[in-house]
Amino acid sequence: MKKLAFVLLAALAVSPAMAQRKTKNLIIVTLDGMRWQEVYRGADSALINSKFTNDKEDVKKRYWAATPQERRAILFPFLWNTVAKQGQLYGNRDAGGKDEIANPYKFSYPGYNEIFTGFPDVRMNTNDPIVNPNMNVLEYINKQKGFEGKVIAFSSWERFPQILNVNRSGLPVYSGYSGLKNADANARLKYLNELQQNVPHYVNDSTRSDFVTYEYSKEYLKQYKPRVLFMSFDETDDMAHAGNYKSYLEFAKQEDGFIKNLWEMVQADPFYKNNTTLIITCDHGRGYAQLDSWRHHGSDVVGAEQTWFAVIGPDTAPTGEVLTGTTYHKQLAQTMALLLGLDFKANAGHEVGDAIKSVLTGK
Repeated sequence: MKKLAFVLLAALAVSPAMAQRKTKNLIIVTLDGMRWQEVYRGADSALINSKFTNDKEDVKKRYWAATPQERRAILFPFLWNTVAKQGQLYGNRDAGGKDEIANPYKFSYPGYNEIFTGFPDVRMNTNDPIVNPNMNVLEYINKQKGFEGKVIAFSSWERFPQILNVNRSGLPVYSGYSGLKNADANARLKYLNELQQNVPHYVNDSTRSDFVTYEYSKEYLKQYKPRVLFMSFDETDDMAHAGNYKSYLEFAKQEDGFIKNLWEMVQADPFYKNNTTLIITCDHGRGYAQLDSWRHHGSDVVGAEQTWFAVIGPDTAPTGEVLTGTTYHKQLAQTMALLLGLDFKANAGHEVGDAIKSVLTGK
């Protein structure tokens, strides 16, 4: 009898990775270099009134309000009217929450490596097109039963084929101005292959418009029904580096609108409705110690390690802002896997950060 009781207890003690999840599909969206300050405070009065903002009165009219709560809802209406009510947000330092990158370099390639490999590798200290030796969680998911060929990435920045090591991983990664190669692609996707070559190149001839990246992601989702979609925007970082605060705010609000439209489309689709989790985050923060440092990030920039993320889905308790403890982006890879009932094991042998259990438990 004692042995039988022990067996029953052991059977009930299912590990979190093996627990039954409602999440069957996953969408990850990144806003490159988007500061937590605007996410939680809205538009910054010091920057609006600085040399970094042209047409100050127009910016005040469009983005300013008396309180941070009002301003952030103006700038990120989807985050604050939907995710904050139905999901969770992390990284509001004003209220005691902390979310950070663990890598010491505080710029894009190391940041994305950390998010997707769960490993703040000190060797990843470049934005050059070096091939990432670390196994990533998208690659891992794509090899699991039921997910084969159902993982896709679209990014504005051209570096993701190297970050996600497409030659080894076999992941379809459409970055920069690369066009979709599927022979059976619908007319809209084929048109986007042509359109992206003719839209204005805001940054350079390698990084495409976030609008086109969004349109690719949306149309691919409609036709092919991937189980995991990664969509990466870039223009918030570009406008910050350019010192253009008005455009930084405009692109942030536009991207919030893209995510809202995508989520509404997902919730209207029987394939995705009520079984899809959405994670929204960034790759690094920006400076704050001096006014000019908002434009910059890197190992010598105070505050560039400070980040944020948000999550909404059927397994995530609607607790709103999570204000206890510190979370790290190295934990996001295992969190993504855990949401799908998987346990991310990197066969390259590198460490993987522990999952953020409060995403699932609310505690």
